[in-house]
Parts: sequence; structure tokens; C-alpha cells
Amino acid sequence: MTEMTKANPGRWKFLFGGLLIVAAIVYLIASSTQAAAQYYLTIDELFAKGDAVGDRDIKISGVVDGDTIQYDVKNLTLRFTIANVPADLDEIEEAGGLAEALHIALEDQQATRLEVEYIGVMPDLLRDEAQAIVTGRMGEDGIFHADELLLKCPTRYEGDVPLQAEDG
Repeated sequence: MTEMTKANPGRWKFLFGGLLIVAAIVYLIASSTQAAAQYYLTIDELFAKGDAVGDRDIKISGVVDGDTIQYDVKNLTLRFTIANVPADLDEIEEAGGLAEALHIALEDQQATRLEVEYIGVMPDLLRDEAQAIVTGRMGEDGIFHADELLLKCPTRYEGDVPLQAEDG
């Protein structure tokens, strides 16, 4: 028994050290995941949450209003407005698919709209009725300041609809 007692302190130190390493790895994964987490919202959901989104990066999906596109080549500043598109997949299917849902949302004068500002090169796919997915933050000026801009031409991606966060 004395031999076993002598071996145990080394084994316990090894196990304790291993547990500390595992705990550190779990902590790093959890903290980096939480820091990188983003809300994915419709325009209506963004305005409903108001200050609850705070300083967090969020993704917003909407349809581009082509009449509002303004690009300052000198400053590489792009401004445009997006209209709210419903997040409910059933609603999109009832409308006849994504392309038709985007068209209906843009034609709806009552649809909530959001002005977006993006600094960078103007994307080729930026056009009327394109689906825009913008990542950034809401400014105090009421303009959404996008760091990233993803555009999808609805005729090419009719079945590709991003899922959005549920209210909760």
C-alpha cells in the first residue's frame, strides 16, 4: 500500500493539470464564440428590439430599393435603402418564392425601411430588388453602418433564404 500511496501524488498532479488545461480550453471556446455571436434580424425585428441590440454587431436582411442607391466614388461611400422582407419561410413560399417575396416587399409602401451606409467598392450585384445581407451596427444617426455587404440576385438564388433570429 505504501507504494501505491507514493504513486498517487504524481498521478493526482497530472490529473489536476489535465483538468486545468481542459477547463482553459472550454473557457476560451465559450468566450470567443460569445464575442463573435451576431444577431440575425429583419428590419422590423431590429426596430422592435431598439436599444436591446446595443453595441453588438448584427446582420440585417432586406431588399434593395434601386432608386435610393447613391455612390460617392471619391470617398467610396455607398448609401442605399433596404425594405423589410418577412422571415417566415411559409410566407415567402406563399408569395411564390424569394424573388416574388422581395418584389412584393419593395412595392409595399408600408414596409419598414432602413438606410444603409457602406464604405468600400460598390458591388456589381447591387441593384433594384437584390437581397442584401448587411453586417454592422445601428448608428445614433438612424443609419445602419455596414462593415460587410452581401448581395444575392433573387433570380439566381430563389430557394436560398437565410434563417433569422426568433423573437424571444
